[in-house]
Amino acid sequence: MQVILLERVAKLGQMGDVVDVKPGFARNFLLPQGKALSASEANIASFEARKAQLEANNLETKKEAEALAEKLDGQQFVVIRSASDAGALYGSVTPRDAAEAATEAGFTVDKKQVALVAPIKELGLHSVAVRLHPEVEVEIKMNVARSEEEAELQASGKSIQELAAEEEAAAEFEIAELFDDIGSAASEDEELIAEEAPAEEDEAKA
Repeated sequence: MQVILLERVAKLGQMGDVVDVKPGFARNFLLPQGKALSASEANIASFEARKAQLEANNLETKKEAEALAEKLDGQQFVVIRSASDAGALYGSVTPRDAAEAATEAGFTVDKKQVALVAPIKELGLHSVAVRLHPEVEVEIKMNVARSEEEAELQASGKSIQELAAEEEAAAEFEIAELFDDIGSAASEDEELIAEEAPAEEDEAKA
């Protein structure tokens, strides 16, 4: 099926290009989202008549997107989720979650702009592309953690595996110290008994 593009579409073409696409892709994505029109003579003529206005609108929205991109690119957003000790989420982080996290932080981002190939299902830092405009794309980080404290540690560069290993090492150290204390206490008791024994023998002889 041939369509005429009303804006740049990645891996497909620029505004004004007439391209061949699968009918399903046109019907389910390009046409309903206003990214293209079927390439009939009437639609091509309509596009040519509106081309200058479409290009002006595109330039304006591109400038707005670039201004937002300067502030948004590289930003990190925290999403708190429940997860197993191994780091697997009980659920997932979706484009909607990413968009809401960015919006709560003061950025205007729609879930349709979040280019997440598959939902995030593990704790950690995840790079996510955001398409603010057909010609403007930035990358943000989703910091998925079980608590704000964990998010801060992850932001400093520690993975969930490293955090778990540190917690395990700390727990083992505490247990070892506990056994040392018990051992020391037992030794002191034995020394005390040894000291008291001769004294009791002397009392018995007397």
